[in-house]
Amino acid sequence: MDEAKLNQLKDFVEQCKADPCVLSDPSLSFFRDYLESLGASIPAHSHSHGDSKSKSYVVEESDDDMADAEAAQVHVEEEEEDEIIESDVELEGDTVEPDNEPPQKMGDASVEVSDENREASQAAKSKAVEAISEGNLEEAIEHLTEAILLNPTSAIMYGTRASVYIKMKKPNAAIRDANAALEINPDSAKGYKSRGIARAMLGQWEEAAKDLHLASKLDYDEEISAVLKKVEPNVHRIEEHRRKYDRLRKEREDKRIERERLRRRAEAQAAYDKAKKQEQSSSSRRPGGMPGGFPGGMPGGFPGMPGGFPGMPGGFPAGMGGGFPGGMPGGFPAGMGGGSPGGASGGPPGGAPRGGAPGGFPGSTPGGVPGNVDFSKILNDPELMSAFSDPEVMAALQDVMKNPANLAKHQANPKVAPIIEKMMSKFGGPK
Repeated sequence: MDEAKLNQLKDFVEQCKADPCVLSDPSLSFFRDYLESLGASIPAHSHSHGDSKSKSYVVEESDDDMADAEAAQVHVEEEEEDEIIESDVELEGDTVEPDNEPPQKMGDASVEVSDENREASQAAKSKAVEAISEGNLEEAIEHLTEAILLNPTSAIMYGTRASVYIKMKKPNAAIRDANAALEINPDSAKGYKSRGIARAMLGQWEEAAKDLHLASKLDYDEEISAVLKKVEPNVHRIEEHRRKYDRLRKEREDKRIERERLRRRAEAQAAYDKAKKQEQSSSSRRPGGMPGGFPGGMPGGFPGMPGGFPGMPGGFPAGMGGGFPGGMPGGFPAGMGGGSPGGASGGPPGGAPRGGAPGGFPGSTPGGVPGNVDFSKILNDPELMSAFSDPEVMAALQDVMKNPANLAKHQANPKVAPIIEKMMSKFGGPK
């Protein structure tokens, strides 16, 4: 027997002596059966590996569930912590309660005004100005209403009445008159001024600032400037408040998007890890695996042990070879080479011509592995032996063994393709 193989077998036996639980691995069930058939006694606790594994698996699943629940809980807490409660803006300046009286009388600006009515309208306005100077605001409103009805096309009449309503602290009435004045004359400075002051009285600071700036451009006066000095600080506070909470809402939305991205990434990683574990678990349960022993099986068998290692499916019979770990049903795909005519290089007499044996290696019998291969070259090749211990490589190899047509889909895998190529070189037929 090859010395390297003997050393490997000795190492495995020593490992079994040191830890009999090694024999509990499901992939070594064939070996336990063989030992028991010889009358060997297997420690009872070594058989409990399956139970313990199942229990461990249950615990792991439970831990995963708990982790998922905790992750969900963290997500909820984050949502609650990120909830934005917008504070009130600290503003300065006095405001008044909105006036909810019925709308004042308005004229019809589409009517044609006679010269007589225009003169009468001016006379009513003069009386209103006199009443204003005396502080009789209600009387002034009556005279201005008369003037508007006589000449409903005058923006000045509406603007003047709006200014009186402001003195009476009736901002809504003032806004109605200011709007009427601006409909007649969009460049009415008095209309913008009255509406701006009325809006400031209602606490509509931003709208008030806009109207007052327009009025100032059309006809600047000290009253407009004085009101703006009270309005603009509040406008700045409102704008800063809005920017602050817009920023907070954007940050909150960015965090939500990032959490969602991380959640999807974590789910994808968990799905990948789960599939990887299932693949590794499936590989470890396939016949031919020895944890801590020979990677992926015992290719080549041991000389002197007819039929390969007892009970190992797919082991190589002594001096011949029968397959790789887990067996190679059908060999490699047709087209990789077949047997040589007349049994050349280990092929049987009358073997198929080169390339004609379906599913064979170069120089092999149809459907099998070559008979002229020195398996010590494989056992002594560190790269191949290391690859046989990789579940991903072994799964790919066994996938190809089961269906040679699957070879193409593994050729792009940088981990698998070089191993297949190297194995083909080891199994190469005669040059």
